[in-house]
Amino acid sequence: MSALPAEVPYRLTRRGVDVAQALDLSGAGRATAEAVRFLRECESQGLRVAWRAAGSPSYDLGVLRHLPPPLDMPGCESELAAWRAGYSYGSLHHRRGPGFVTVLDRRQRGTAVRLTLDHPGLLAAFLRLQEPAPLDAVDPEAVDLLVAERLVLAAGGWAVALPPRIRRWPVPCTAI
Repeated sequence: MSALPAEVPYRLTRRGVDVAQALDLSGAGRATAEAVRFLRECESQGLRVAWRAAGSPSYDLGVLRHLPPPLDMPGCESELAAWRAGYSYGSLHHRRGPGFVTVLDRRQRGTAVRLTLDHPGLLAAFLRLQEPAPLDAVDPEAVDLLVAERLVLAAGGWAVALPPRIRRWPVPCTAI
């Protein structure tokens, strides 16, 4: 197992990962980007995550439905119910090749979108945003395009890529 980002305090258990404090999903700054990155990396490794959410999101929470839902999300009960109903492991993920990234997005029921990022600017921005970054550190045009495709969360002056790189497949990779 790869190490998880250290910005979020957590404890490994037999069943997965327990997060010590509520994760800020408000979208007000770096804390949200770090929380999303942490959850994305847990999803990437196929880990179960027990966590709680804090803050009222300033963005469409639907972009996070590929990540494990929180145990609790005060003030957002209907959004939490929709998140739980829509969550499916691997519904959004990416694979890397030489000079390109392929993304499969099945977050919307009944649809499957496959995108290939091979434009140098888009590819560079996507790879840069594997770690949260201030918006002014990334090409704004590339970020706008990636946000429009729901592949990047940009909020509170920070941005982070959303699709995990799946390292633990639930079924044989030839079946996906």
